[in-house]
Amino acid sequence: MPIGLRLCSEDMSRTNIELRHLRCFLAIAEEGNLTRAATRLHLTQPAVSRTLAALERHLGARLVDRSTHHLALTPEGRSFQDRAAAAVTAFDTAVDPELLRHRPLRLGHAWSAFGPYTTPLLRRWRTEHPGTPLELLRVDDRTAGLLRGEVDAALLRGPVELPGLATEELLTEERVAAVPADSPLAARTSLTLADLATETAILNPVSGTTTLDLWPATARPRTTLTVANTDDWLSTIAAARGIGVTSASTATLHPHPGVAYRPLTDTPPVPVLLAWREADRHPAVGALVELAREIAREGRAGTL
Repeated sequence: MPIGLRLCSEDMSRTNIELRHLRCFLAIAEEGNLTRAATRLHLTQPAVSRTLAALERHLGARLVDRSTHHLALTPEGRSFQDRAAAAVTAFDTAVDPELLRHRPLRLGHAWSAFGPYTTPLLRRWRTEHPGTPLELLRVDDRTAGLLRGEVDAALLRGPVELPGLATEELLTEERVAAVPADSPLAARTSLTLADLATETAILNPVSGTTTLDLWPATARPRTTLTVANTDDWLSTIAAARGIGVTSASTATLHPHPGVAYRPLTDTPPVPVLLAWREADRHPAVGALVELAREIAREGRAGTL
């Protein structure tokens, strides 16, 4: 049996109930006969009987009605059969090496994924790695679910220096200002940080890349509003409650009729990173890094 587990044991205690006991019970339930169950499990009939008795003692319930020539499950046995089958299936799935090699690669992002290269990445991955589905998941936190184990890798913006994470910088994106579409600032072709300093800054500390430190210490917005995700950030700006600063891909992937995006001419670009956990690396992460790198190079060269 996989990883050295035996189907049944003749030396069982009330508290030593393991997966092998569930397999024995399921064989009895499916065969409806101790002799056939023993044959199926390559055990003696007394060993199977003792296995069943130990399981019943542990559960404090009779699982099989032995009062007739043909075994039948009691109501408790029928209820337990479903739970036992689910547990055995979950275990077999967890330790199946084939499923481990081909389990989906979950790629997290907080708001703009891989910018304009998101679709090329997804399409080329599907063509070049058909055995490993790539699932793109939006998770609103600083590491897009990576530290919480919700994803296997994540596309992140801004510097990330957290223990246990490895990162690869793929490209940089210019910053843009996001202003109400009917504001005087929207009539400008480009803006500077000084143009925004008298406005209320809408900040997303959960997954955003902008803080007041982006402005010079002597010319920062005096008031701020905080939001928890990109949708609320856009809605707040559209409602003319303030302005925001983001990377250029947001303008492409998150257009909003109430928001105008304008280039910022005096801010540093935002690095776009691919990150993963060093201690729990999905086997396909290396291939994802290589493909993302290649697509970023092609994008910079204009050959994508």
